[in-house]
Amino acid sequence: MTTGCGIVAMGASWGGVHALGVVLAAVPADLPAPVVIAQHRGEDGPAGLAPVLGRRSALRVVEATDKQAMRAGHAYLAPPGYHLLVERGALALSTDEKERFSRPSIDVLFDSVASAYAEEAIGVILTGASDDGAAGLARIRHSGGLTVVQEPATAERRRMPDAALAAVNAHRILALDEIAPFLVKVCAEGGP
Repeated sequence: MTTGCGIVAMGASWGGVHALGVVLAAVPADLPAPVVIAQHRGEDGPAGLAPVLGRRSALRVVEATDKQAMRAGHAYLAPPGYHLLVERGALALSTDEKERFSRPSIDVLFDSVASAYAEEAIGVILTGASDDGAAGLARIRHSGGLTVVQEPATAERRRMPDAALAAVNAHRILALDEIAPFLVKVCAEGGP
């Protein structure tokens, strides 16, 4: 039985800044779970992404730091050049090898979320031009978590949601503007 809402993990690549902005803008500050995000960006990518997303969101959006405790009402963004991993209640950063040419890797984040939160996890795949995240989303589903994929027709680049749907029988396939209301409903009601 999927219960969801212990943690929300989101992955995005090409077009992700816009997509994340849309989702985060519609999530209230009292969401009872932390949000963790892997957005593909180069190691020399801009460090100012958290404030950009934070201006649109009631959540407190910050770049994750190693061994940081997670709190509800916060969104933690993987810094450029680091994998973001989740332990029960805390974050870890890693400079291990790139996965699917990416660091941060969505698969790495989602694998750790599945291990730490199992059926309390919600995994969300957004727009992107790679297949990173498909295997991690499958792991969340296999662990009993809830899986959400952006409707590929609404994605700026559909390869990532298409790959996720090929790997996972997702619980929900939603247009971009339907994702946040669904997350809020699941967290309020405790199940899909």
